[in-house]
Amino acid sequence: MASYYEQVGASTIRDVVDRFYVVVLDDAELKPYFDGVDMVRLKRHMVMLLCSVLGGPEVYEGHDLGDAHRGMGITGAHYERVGQILVTVLREDFGADDGLVEHVATVLGQVRGSIVEKPVGAAG
Repeated sequence: MASYYEQVGASTIRDVVDRFYVVVLDDAELKPYFDGVDMVRLKRHMVMLLCSVLGGPEVYEGHDLGDAHRGMGITGAHYERVGQILVTVLREDFGADDGLVEHVATVLGQVRGSIVEKPVGAAG
């Protein structure tokens, strides 16, 4: 059985990432997280990460997700919003099947704890 990566291909994944960031950067609540970020570099890392998640040969060589997001104050609500945007882009803009979308959603759930920071003053 072909991997999700083989089903969609690297070119489509690049298109998904481009569309994903168009939508994210158009969101007034999410856009401030990306102020001063090298978007070309970020997109390249996101393509590698998504290719890897989908079973492609690309090896993600970026920062550890926890390290990369530490200190950004990402809330659970904002994390969920970003995940929903990715799922919507995959499903509605690129016609991804349920299996691929569910796989991505599962991975998002697995890495959530590395990215979302507890509110200031929250118990350890």
